[in-house]
Amino acid sequence: MAIYKPSEDSFFFSDFLKSHLSKLKNKDIKYLDIGTGSGILAGAALNSGIKKSNILASDINKESVNFVKNNLMIKTIHSDLFSKIPKANNFDLITFNAPYLPEDKDEPEDSKLATTGGKKGDEISLKFLKQAKQHLNENGKILLLISSLTPLNKIKKFKPRIIARKKIWMEELLILGFD
Repeated sequence: MAIYKPSEDSFFFSDFLKSHLSKLKNKDIKYLDIGTGSGILAGAALNSGIKKSNILASDINKESVNFVKNNLMIKTIHSDLFSKIPKANNFDLITFNAPYLPEDKDEPEDSKLATTGGKKGDEISLKFLKQAKQHLNENGKILLLISSLTPLNKIKKFKPRIIARKKIWMEELLILGFD
């Protein structure tokens, strides 16, 4: 299985995260990057002054976990969303550049894991949101990137705020914030 290479969504989210983290007065936060892929978001956090010891990157893809561990030298964990994230870890910020596209039966199986969010496109994001709050500190924040191709009706039940958006080709990328 190949590592998800950064694409327009990754660069958009990374730029947003750098800007968001640069505004923090206190850089001593605990940060979790779910679905780290190439580690672009974890790297943005590290380059923004978040202590290496406070960053945890996870992915369902073992190649991604090893790549990020060896290249960024940060803590990594092989996990399907929160399945292996210790319950004792409470984070100030959790990010997820979710696989958000609706299922495409013609897409090769090896790329579906990184791009397909389920039959409709929102299933993985919903599973993430149901679990994420249990891993947040009291004033923690969740940032989730999805697409205008992702159904929002069920995600809206979690009371997201659209905090950034970018139009690309035939869709719009949305970064949703959750308190």
